[in-house]
Amino acid sequence: MYQDNKNNIYKIIMMLLITIFVTVLVTIICYNRYLEADENRLKYITLSKSTSSIESLTAKAREMLNRYYLGEINDEELIEGALKGYVDALGDEYTEYYTPDEWSQIEDRLVGSYVGIGVYILNYTYTNQIVVISPIDGSPAYNAGIKTGDIITKVDGVEYTGEQIDIATSKLKGLPDTKVNVEIIRGEEVLTFEIERKEIIVNEVKSKMLENNIGYISIASFDKETANQFKEQAGKLLAEGAKGLIIDIRNNGGGLVETTCQIASYILPSNSIIMVQKNKQNEEKAIMSSGQNFINTKVVLLVNENSASSSEILAGALKENNAATLVGTKTFGKGIMQNIYGFEDENGKVVSAIKITTEEFFTPNKNTINEIGIEPNEIVELTQDAKGNTVDTQLNRAIEILK
Repeated sequence: MYQDNKNNIYKIIMMLLITIFVTVLVTIICYNRYLEADENRLKYITLSKSTSSIESLTAKAREMLNRYYLGEINDEELIEGALKGYVDALGDEYTEYYTPDEWSQIEDRLVGSYVGIGVYILNYTYTNQIVVISPIDGSPAYNAGIKTGDIITKVDGVEYTGEQIDIATSKLKGLPDTKVNVEIIRGEEVLTFEIERKEIIVNEVKSKMLENNIGYISIASFDKETANQFKEQAGKLLAEGAKGLIIDIRNNGGGLVETTCQIASYILPSNSIIMVQKNKQNEEKAIMSSGQNFINTKVVLLVNENSASSSEILAGALKENNAATLVGTKTFGKGIMQNIYGFEDENGKVVSAIKITTEEFFTPNKNTINEIGIEPNEIVELTQDAKGNTVDTQLNRAIEILK
C-alpha cells in the first residue's frame, strides 16, 4: 500500500515536471518567434534616415504597403503625393510641385483662356488666406458681386487656406455652364455665392482716352501676350495724341518677369537698369533695358498693396530711373523670383512641374523689396463719398499730375 502511494506520488511529480518543461519549451519557442517577427517589423520602422536615400526609404515603405495595406494601391497617386510632400517640406510657400491637373490649369491661364468664374486671387501669406485681387470685368464672378479684398474660405463646402490656393483654383474651374458654390468673408459678413462657370477670355490690358488727352492703360497680370497687348494699346493712344500716360497696376499680383522687363524696355532708355538679381551663390546680375523705348511722354504709375512681384519690378524700375511718378499706396513686398522646371513625358511634352524660388530681386539702386514693398512718390488713399461709394482719388491725382 505504501509502495503504491509512493509510486503515485512519483508519477504525479514526473507529470508536473514534464508539464513544466513542455510549457517552458513552448513559451521559449513562441517568444523567440515573436522576437523574430518583431525584429522584422522594427527593421522596417527604424531604418536610419541619415544613412538611407529617399529611394531606399520609399522602396521600404512600398514594400510594407504591398505586404500589409488592405486597400488598392494607385501608383500614380502615390508618386504625385510623394512629390507634393517632398517639395512642401521645404517650408517655402512659393516653392511647390504642380501635379498634371494643376499644371494644365496654369498653362490655360498663361495662354489666356480657361473655363471658370473669372477672378484673380492671391495667397496672402501673412494670414494664410486666399484673397481676391480683383474679378475680371464682365466675368461670372464680377456679375455675381465678388469684390476686391474678399477672402475665399470655401469652395463647394470644402475649406481652403492660402497655401492650398492651387487646389482651390482647380476647384473653381470646371466644365462650362456648371455651378460652383463659393463662400467668402467680407468684413464681418460671411457670404455664399452660387456662380456658373463660363469660358473666360483674359484680356490683360485695357485702355481708353481720358480728359485732356490723357491715356489710361490698366494691366491685370503679366502673362505671355501682355507685353504685345501693352505695346499695341500704348501705341494707339500715342497715335491719337495722348500727352501723358497713366499705367494702372493696382491689384496686379505679378506674372512673368520677362514680360515685365519687355514693358519696362518700352518706357526706359537703352541700358537703364530694370532690376538686380541675386542667386543662391550670391552672384548679382543687373537686368538692363533693351532700348525699345517708344513712350516718350510723361507717365504716372498707379500702385497699391496688392501690386506684387513683377508689378514691383516695374514700379521700382520706373521710380528709380525717374521715368514715372508712383501714386497710391505701398506695394505688397514680394521680392523673390521663382522659375518653373518641367517634367516631360516620352513625347517631350511637359506634363507636371516644380516651381522653385531661385533668386531675390532688388530695385535698380539695390533696395530690398521682399517683405518691405515700394513706397510711392505720392501716398494717396481711396476715399468714399456720402453714399459709401468708392472715390478713385488715386486716379484723380494721377490726372492732376499729368494736366
